[in-house]
Amino acid sequence: MSSSKESDDTLYLGVDGGGSKCRACLVTSSGEIIGTGLSGPANPLNGLARTLESIEDASRQALTSAGIAASSLSKVVAGIGLAGVNLPGQYERVASWKYPFSRCYLTTDLHVACLGAHRGGDGAVIVVGTGSCGFSTVDGESVSLGGHGFLLGDKGSGAWMGLKAVKSVLSAADGLSESTQLTQAVRDIYQVSGLDIIEQLSQSSSSDFAKLAPKVIEAAAVGDRVAVDIVSNGADYISALARKLLIMKPPRLSLIGGISGPLSSWLANDVVEHIEKPLDQPEMGAVYFARQQYQHEVADVVA
Repeated sequence: MSSSKESDDTLYLGVDGGGSKCRACLVTSSGEIIGTGLSGPANPLNGLARTLESIEDASRQALTSAGIAASSLSKVVAGIGLAGVNLPGQYERVASWKYPFSRCYLTTDLHVACLGAHRGGDGAVIVVGTGSCGFSTVDGESVSLGGHGFLLGDKGSGAWMGLKAVKSVLSAADGLSESTQLTQAVRDIYQVSGLDIIEQLSQSSSSDFAKLAPKVIEAAAVGDRVAVDIVSNGADYISALARKLLIMKPPRLSLIGGISGPLSSWLANDVVEHIEKPLDQPEMGAVYFARQQYQHEVADVVA
């Protein structure tokens, strides 16, 4: 990964921020990961202040775990991939941040996920975590699908499944639909029952609902009909998303995110046969992005 255009002691920080958590990794110019960090939600759609706080927290943790003073953030070159910044307004909000790094290059979480999954090369990726979205880049042409946010989209995601499950539980409690073991799952996860469910969850965030998704998939696996309907419906959407991305003929397709593993067995066979294991994590993709951007900047200065 070294280059004569940059200092041998340049440190790169990669940050991947989403609806539930923010991960960071610190990498040397030779490509060695020397520190990592993990913090809270980092989607500016759900709060800019919290997003920036999470980025800084995860970044400081990465330096600390590498045995480097947190004050050295001012010396690192950072690449940051965030959910929500596919929207121009959100991008501008984050881009105006007086960041604590030497350099800071901003892009979407999908972009860094794709760079990480294919080690900087062409390919496609579907993220199925708190939210859901797809991205493909082939021969310089990119396409992004989904990623419309909790209120307007994110079908098949953890938050979508959790919300559908809570709605089903409330409907069953009213005697308007069949009973489901998801009722007990909601009680266990949120420590509520009856109308307390409404009081606690009516103003909840996407990450709050996403906590329920693993239980929904578990219930579907043992044949709970309500859970099966939710998971199969979501999986059908993710399969359709994959087919749309595969039209571009990407050399690789990877599925990543918190529920990507258990959801894989519900996807259509023609999609599963194309899925390959991601080569690196999204935060490492943010490092690739930072390095590419920094080298271009240095080259322009030299030229």
